[in-house]
Amino acid sequence: MAILIIMPKQGQSVESCIIGSIKKKGDVVKKGDVLFSYETDKASFEEESPVDGTVLEVFYVEGDEVPVLDKMMIIGEPGEDYRELLQEEQPERRTKNEELRTKNEERRTETKDLKSPLGDLGGFRGLSPRAKHLAAKEAIDTSTLAGSGPGGRIIERDVKAALENRPKMTSLAKKIAAAKNMEPQGGSGLAGMVRSVDLVSSSNAVYAADFEDKKITHMRKLIARAMHTSLQNSAQLTHHLGADARRILELRKQVKAANESGTLSANITLNDMVCFAVIKALKKFPNVNTHFLGDTIRYFNKVHLAVAVDTERGLMVPVIKNADDLSIVELSNQIKELANACKTGSVNPDILAAEAGTFTVSNLGNYGVEMFTPVINLPQSAILGVNTIVPRPKDLGDGTYAFVPYIGLSLTYDHRALDGGEATQFLKQIAIEIETMESPNY
Repeated sequence: MAILIIMPKQGQSVESCIIGSIKKKGDVVKKGDVLFSYETDKASFEEESPVDGTVLEVFYVEGDEVPVLDKMMIIGEPGEDYRELLQEEQPERRTKNEELRTKNEERRTETKDLKSPLGDLGGFRGLSPRAKHLAAKEAIDTSTLAGSGPGGRIIERDVKAALENRPKMTSLAKKIAAAKNMEPQGGSGLAGMVRSVDLVSSSNAVYAADFEDKKITHMRKLIARAMHTSLQNSAQLTHHLGADARRILELRKQVKAANESGTLSANITLNDMVCFAVIKALKKFPNVNTHFLGDTIRYFNKVHLAVAVDTERGLMVPVIKNADDLSIVELSNQIKELANACKTGSVNPDILAAEAGTFTVSNLGNYGVEMFTPVINLPQSAILGVNTIVPRPKDLGDGTYAFVPYIGLSLTYDHRALDGGEATQFLKQIAIEIETMESPNY
């Protein structure tokens, strides 16, 4: 009996997914075989066959955006009638699905128009076969041409126009120019014709084939869109401040020793300590623990801390719900669990939504970054960037100065939601919490 394979719904906030690859097309499959891979804005997944059978039909192609719960494949026996499975969609779903199908068709048409086999490119994208043939025959460097074809493609008339503006060349000069990537400089032959002795190395030779065009991933598109939207639709300003890191460095030594001795199960890091300090500061400055929604500001009673995680697929920002209820040991364990889920692609998409968090921490200290400007994860009102630890002079009292380790803190806030004075006080409070942190209970 034929069965319908639908696009799974990965989390309540996910409305569509992008097809990464189709593994089975008309193939015989066994239960557990991977049928296709797909990705949400933050994570990737694989869909396995629930039964043995044959893939009778596939409704989408790689790169398509597919609504969740929409039909993806039919699996059954060859020749089997499966028309009953192709029932009409509900009106509201049909409208949404038709919009995405139209979008997919436009993408396929655009790709078809612009895409050429590598053999037709001559090292460049958007070069028609006739243009390539003429350019090779006449030794024209196509990298300098502006295409007048669809999507900026270089066509034959573009090469002909370049020929009209170039002096005539002898047959030998053309062969040498094409073989050695050379170009004419003046003409010493009859009527100004270019001879082989008039050729010089092309100024664009270094650019001939030193690049590769790759389509960006769906995740990168969404990250780019979110960052652009954030900067366009908010009034962002960043304050920088250093906190004396001697206390947390001492606590880190204690934690490491306790962890090695077995008296502490969690390996609490400096980042965990900073996050714990941020939570305590947010409880004292509730105006920062907010979403700016245009005409209103949403104030949260609990701290839902978002922590940026760098993965091979891009930056992910999972959220720890009710983080203010956790001890530093519990917070440390949850941060590590979520980071691992992000890196393995098993994270729940719902906790990756910007709306799920109330404040974000992004740490680049491990990379040696001394100062940066983090971008707010809208609609949140602020984000903290954590920098590396560097030695700075400090007055220890009685006229004594010494170099002490300082951890850099960079707070970007939405000036529509917060005034500069309040943002500065909040940032200073984070520093105070870092400098006066108590030892964790083992």
